[in-house]
Amino acid sequence: MEYRQLGASGLKVPALTLGTGTFGGGNEFFKAWGSSDVAEATRLVDICLESGLTMFDSADVYSGGLAEEILGQAIKGRRDKLLISTKGSFPRGTGPNDLGSSRHHLTRAVEASLRRLGTDYIDLYQLHGFDALTPVEETLATLDGMVRAGKIRYIGCSNFSGWHLMKSLATSEKHGFARHVAHQAYYSLVGRDYEWELMSLALDQKVGTVVWSPLGWGRLTGKLRRGQPMPEVTRLQSKIAADKGPQVPQEHLYKVVDSLDAVAKETGKSIPQVALNWLLQRPSVATLIIGARNEEQLRQNLGAIGWKLSPDQIARLDAASAVPLTYPYWHQRGTFLERNPPAV
Repeated sequence: MEYRQLGASGLKVPALTLGTGTFGGGNEFFKAWGSSDVAEATRLVDICLESGLTMFDSADVYSGGLAEEILGQAIKGRRDKLLISTKGSFPRGTGPNDLGSSRHHLTRAVEASLRRLGTDYIDLYQLHGFDALTPVEETLATLDGMVRAGKIRYIGCSNFSGWHLMKSLATSEKHGFARHVAHQAYYSLVGRDYEWELMSLALDQKVGTVVWSPLGWGRLTGKLRRGQPMPEVTRLQSKIAADKGPQVPQEHLYKVVDSLDAVAKETGKSIPQVALNWLLQRPSVATLIIGARNEEQLRQNLGAIGWKLSPDQIARLDAASAVPLTYPYWHQRGTFLERNPPAV
């Protein structure tokens, strides 16, 4: 396993992280991801630790907290051998204060996550989304207090836009608060808009990117191919619109899959392994969150490390997955290029 520095912190994280969205299957949305019980989750953790994968990502909304509970049971007796990252700020009830990044909600959310996980500290706590109603100073002061109290080791955020993250970093610098060292963001061969602004920010401000859904919401598993029906077992068949993830034009998807297929044949690897390896070589990426319904999927995903695509193979995947830039990025690329070099 390769270990990488997480942003500007001194923490080293494995190149792959196991996501626990597949733990529990507490409702239809999460059943489409997976429904591992404590026994299966424990087995997956065993395999991860044997391979050197020592980081496990969760969130308080995954199966209504059940994912955190199962993770807590699965790691019992070996807390010191691994890293836990989890997230909060999404709705956890119907009350007006049961969501967001206020001092009130975050304090309750962190304490609840600690209880479910069966631990007295969280290695990386991330805001699951940006709360535009709560002052950034209040949010960061609250998290900073938890860092000082030893309940959280490092803080991060998820799904922030560039200005959300930059405002947070500037606020931390101004007041001496703990600083976001990680940004959990969507990035894949069929979702490269992360590169337009967030990658440049991450490199400039030394924020490590924790990639979620690196296989494009299940589109890059190799099961979706031109002229073939969609497999029955996939999140994309879910009746819940939100579970279909970001929209990807079919022809663009097939173009990317065709290129992945060609590279997979050259390397003797699977399509998902090639897609993950491509991401591991992108600037700013600290770790990829991989999911696994079962042991077989986990071992397949672990096969994405220990080797590298060639520059030519990367260039072909880049070309196949490229999409037109939106404003102002197309304008920046077309003018004063020597003073505004692209991040990649």
